[in-house]
Amino acid sequence: MSNTDGFVQEVTDELRRDQMVAKLKRYGWIGVVAVLAIVGGAAFSEYRDAQQRAQAEGLGDAVLAALDATDATARAAALTGIEPPAPQAGAVLSLLTASEQVLAWDLAGAIANLDAVALNAEIPQMYRQIAQFKALTLQADTLDAATRKQGFEALSGAGGALRLLAQEQLALIAIQEGDTATAIETYQAVLNDAQVTPDLQQRALQVIVALGGEPDLTGAPADDSNG
Repeated sequence: MSNTDGFVQEVTDELRRDQMVAKLKRYGWIGVVAVLAIVGGAAFSEYRDAQQRAQAEGLGDAVLAALDATDATARAAALTGIEPPAPQAGAVLSLLTASEQVLAWDLAGAIANLDAVALNAEIPQMYRQIAQFKALTLQADTLDAATRKQGFEALSGAGGALRLLAQEQLALIAIQEGDTATAIETYQAVLNDAQVTPDLQQRALQVIVALGGEPDLTGAPADDSNG
């Protein structure tokens, strides 16, 4: 390379450096903002996580303190006084409160809490289904069979977490109505379901026999609870 070429290359490199410095001076604030955004976002995320942990710990402490009361009425009152930080936490509190209200013979209060959870679209379906199931079972003596059937049929749909328990309730309603054939048929369907639990399977067997039926075990899953 000649001296002239070397000089031109040196000038070109210097110009590039000057242009880069000028660009950094002009647009460097963008990089600073980006860095601050990343750091700030991480800090906010850590703060939010810490807040959520603190809320969860506070809620847990409050629930444990409420459940320490020796009287069910006092426990229910203490649980009712807890302010939930989120709808899902509120659903859990309502379910716990309803359980204590049942023990305190406050069925009206328990059903009201359960119905509120069942109708709350802001919480996961699982909580709503549990609340609806418990509310229906608590009203076995006060709610007409047709309404209870409608509710349990909705819960017994495909994919429902409580579908087999709902089917069992439908069989019990059939027994109350004197429809033995339907009760046996429903219990047989429960007995042959692949997801039936050992306890429910045993109940289905016992009720079918008690009703004078003969359980068909050809399609029933094996009970390996002792194996």
